Amino acid sequence: MTDNDDLLVGREDGVLVLTFNRPSHRNALTQEMQIRLGEELATAELDREVGCVLLTGAGGAFCAGGDVKNMARGHAAGQPIDQLRRMEAQRQSQRRTSLRLFEMGKPTIAALPGAAAGAGLSMALACDMRIAADTAIMSTAFVKIGLSGDYGGTYLLTQLVGPAKARELYLLGDRIDMKEAFRLGLVNWVVPAAELEAKAMEIARRLAAGPRLAHRFIKDNLNRAMNAGFAECLDIESANLMQLRETEDHKEAARAFAEKRPAKFTGR
Repeated sequence: MTDNDDLLVGREDGVLVLTFNRPSHRNALTQEMQIRLGEELATAELDREVGCVLLTGAGGAFCAGGDVKNMARGHAAGQPIDQLRRMEAQRQSQRRTSLRLFEMGKPTIAALPGAAAGAGLSMALACDMRIAADTAIMSTAFVKIGLSGDYGGTYLLTQLVGPAKARELYLLGDRIDMKEAFRLGLVNWVVPAAELEAKAMEIARRLAAGPRLAHRFIKDNLNRAMNAGFAECLDIESANLMQLRETEDHKEAARAFAEKRPAKFTGR
């Protein structure tokens, strides 16, 4: 485990663990954290040793989103603003983080030890799966500070819970506990806080040991299905399946099935 400013980076059994590390600020994001997160995700996507990315937070919180106190200091100081440059920087930051978590060809998991709010919630929703401590909470939070949302939360929440519930959660900004989050399908597992790290790593290791090429194409199928028609999905599935039939992983899995033994995947 190494400390890169406010982001901890660790590797274990093919799992890249990225930990937001500003516990005194409930892991609120800084510009440096966002840049470093983007760099680590870009590296992980091309790293053959990484089979799964696990995103979490230190000190009992996941991520409270943007640093609102720092925003207030900037407003009070009357800092000059280049609006076009700021918009482009925001766009690029979102693509390097949320979009990469969502689209990268490796499974991504968010482990929530506590609050996930604002941009922090958006990044958790961008991951393929979420596991949470039973004491965690979620909130879109933006309306509380007069903002509309970022890092893809409006899109992702609408996809997960439907437009009516997404509008309620964004327009009111209320907190929801993990019992409600599980009911809505926002989290896949809820566990006692003391068991979160072990359970999250158990799932991450299982994914990291799986067929990585198949994972890549499965994510491609599922992501395209969110906006494609049925006929297009059938064509995408066919093309991806035919490519995978020629991989060593598939041939090994077929042999292992016939021989009644576990398959050993190599990502080839």
